[in-house]
Amino acid sequence: MHTRGGSSSRGQSGLGFGSRVSSLLLAMFATMATIYVAGRLWQDAETRLHLVEELDKRIGQGKSAVSVDDTLKIIACREQQKRLSAVEMELAAARQAGFVSNKLVDKGDGHSKKRILVVIGIITTFGRKKNRDAIRKAWMPTGAALKKMEDEKGIVLRFVIGRSANHGDSLDREIDNENRQTNDFIVLDGQVEATEEQPKKSKLFFIHAVETWDAEFYAKVNDDVYVNIDALGATLSTHLDKPRTYIGCMKSGEVFSEPTHKWYEPDWWKFGDAKSYFRHASGEIYAISRALAQFISINRSLLRTYAHDDVSTGSWFIGLDVQHIDESKFCCSSWATGSICAAV
Repeated sequence: MHTRGGSSSRGQSGLGFGSRVSSLLLAMFATMATIYVAGRLWQDAETRLHLVEELDKRIGQGKSAVSVDDTLKIIACREQQKRLSAVEMELAAARQAGFVSNKLVDKGDGHSKKRILVVIGIITTFGRKKNRDAIRKAWMPTGAALKKMEDEKGIVLRFVIGRSANHGDSLDREIDNENRQTNDFIVLDGQVEATEEQPKKSKLFFIHAVETWDAEFYAKVNDDVYVNIDALGATLSTHLDKPRTYIGCMKSGEVFSEPTHKWYEPDWWKFGDAKSYFRHASGEIYAISRALAQFISINRSLLRTYAHDDVSTGSWFIGLDVQHIDESKFCCSSWATGSICAAV
């Protein structure tokens, strides 16, 4: 009896000890859980307070609760701010659907400067130095006079050319040497200079020009065209109140589906059974407003090109709220006769 009683007492003592250990472990677990939950609540409270402060800064209101929608807006705002520095110009333009008003622009030096009237890109190529020299003698200032025209008339003039397929060869060196003497080129390093590349070259010119100069208009001119600068400036100035403007000698024309034809259009089937191009400005000279140049820059990767540069440019504005202006002063005959024409 004594022996059995002792064994029973030890068993009960063991059970008591096990119960105390379990209770202790449970208490420890509860304490840890409490600390964890409290920490999370404290963290959430700090986050919530920060969100409230951020929301108050943005809406200018007093202390208020932050809803889920408000929280998501603030988080989205932070993500946008991370990207803002890299795409500030594109986002600003995109917020206005690529369209902006004609206003004075602050250049960041504390002084407001009037926007340039027009940047004119004279499309040229290798082996046409005689054409360029003729333009320099006829209507394009050189040296200090070129800078004076920019400052006084707000007109920027540059020859536009790409690079040789054999980058750095004698063709490239000749252009580089000429540019060192005249300083009047836009050399598109990423563009191969070839006839079939002309549409892409025109697109790249507009992209480069709108990212380099803040102008009201951007004009493309061939290097066999005579331009009356004063008359061109006066004509463009009459359209300053039209923010989405496409100005040129508007035409249409037949789409040629025969591969052997000089003006063959590989995408001829896209132009309908009548095989006629939509209305677009003749390629000798045309101008687009700043908003349209920005549109091209922003959507560069989405805008496709056709066989001809003038058709390609016209295609980019189909479906947009753009004012097509048929300007007789921009009508030249070089596309039909090969002769030099005048824009007066």
